[in-house]
Amino acid sequence: MPKVYVKTYGCQMNERDSEQVSRMFVEGGYTVVHDESEADAVLINTCSVRDQAEQKALGKMGTMMFEGRDRRHVVYGFMGCMAQSRGEELFKRVPSLDVVVGTQKYHKVFEYVDGILKRRMEARMDDPSFSLRGTTVCDTAEEEGSQNTIRDHLPKPKEASAFVSIMQGCNMRCSFCIVPDTRGKERGRPIDEIVAEVRHLAAHGVTEVTLLGQIVNLYGRTEFPKVDGKSPFVQLLEAVHAIDEIKRIRFTSPHPIGYRDDLVAAFTYLPKLCSHIHFPMQSGSDRILKAMRRPYKNEKFIEICEKMKAARPGIAITTDIIVGFPGETEEDFQMTIDTVERLKFDNAFVFRYSKRRNTPAAEMEGQLEESVKEERNQRLLAVVDRLAIASNAALVGTRQQVLCEGPSKNNAARLSGRTQQNKIVIFDGDPARLTGQLLDIEIERSTGFTLFGTACLDD
Repeated sequence: MPKVYVKTYGCQMNERDSEQVSRMFVEGGYTVVHDESEADAVLINTCSVRDQAEQKALGKMGTMMFEGRDRRHVVYGFMGCMAQSRGEELFKRVPSLDVVVGTQKYHKVFEYVDGILKRRMEARMDDPSFSLRGTTVCDTAEEEGSQNTIRDHLPKPKEASAFVSIMQGCNMRCSFCIVPDTRGKERGRPIDEIVAEVRHLAAHGVTEVTLLGQIVNLYGRTEFPKVDGKSPFVQLLEAVHAIDEIKRIRFTSPHPIGYRDDLVAAFTYLPKLCSHIHFPMQSGSDRILKAMRRPYKNEKFIEICEKMKAARPGIAITTDIIVGFPGETEEDFQMTIDTVERLKFDNAFVFRYSKRRNTPAAEMEGQLEESVKEERNQRLLAVVDRLAIASNAALVGTRQQVLCEGPSKNNAARLSGRTQQNKIVIFDGDPARLTGQLLDIEIERSTGFTLFGTACLDD
């Protein structure tokens, strides 16, 4: 039985796409392995939003090829946003590469890889010295309906939560981002198909789903009508909420431009919506937001956050912020710090601006020195960390509902789970009994970013 290894860099959407590809290989008779040295096919799925992810992916592929140089039959491939963006160029960058598949062709990966591997193995049976190098596939073409192909899941024992892709693409054209070029225009899946997928997951024990979209709250805006003043996204939330076995619903990532009152109101009557939103701000300066082509002002972003806090007391809000964008002054940067202090985010992912080719921002005047970006990055991280530590410390002594996800990644002897506010909690217990269960946990201490507690179990 052939074996496949899939490595993912980037966001939850990349993870979900990789899961779909892995499922297709399993259905095709392959075994998914966690050690690339055992694999007959090696695939890397990576994004292009940050340069660091691309460099990690290229470095990892180079290392795996070098270490597997004596296993000449192995098929190597890139898929995802970097594959979509770079296409044929990757064959020059990585000479022994076999497959490059873009974001609208995930459903073709198995066909391409399996075809090459079978031809290669047949050739080796005739001549063991023959490796059939030179047979390559590059498919980055658009395909209508590709958003409907990310719908299958790998069966996992006692799976507590799952990602569900509800759309592909983005129409926003932020000046720093290449996603509209790598994932295409917004395309939503029908509500009934998404609900059927969630029901299937629920029937297999999943109790929490995270709905995924590049701008998830704009789901269906160009394809499906409003009903009773409710956007297609709120209609979808209501439909998923009606599935009895589903106890928690999350979504990521929304955009301020589509965060309307119907979505805010949903948090007042849909209790399964978790008390956490990841809400990218990017900058606290109106001038920089305009340069980023983010079509909102800082006060509008603040207004939405305050509405959310009123609708769901205790809600946790996390965000994304870019520092060192072209032309950012010290005053602009201070506006970002002031907004972070005002909103008291529970956490934030802080990124130093990096040029992405074929984006308007890459050609803007006022590109900042790396030393300036790093200094601002560290200053903002200090503020974010202080607020996050205080937020977690405030939970010590409280009882929190936690969804047990199984053994902790850092210490398999203990269990890990997440609160409604998406905070990680570590506790003791029997994984066979507790994985996938909603538990009350007494929070006893915090290390700053991780909470520790004791499960309140009935004897």
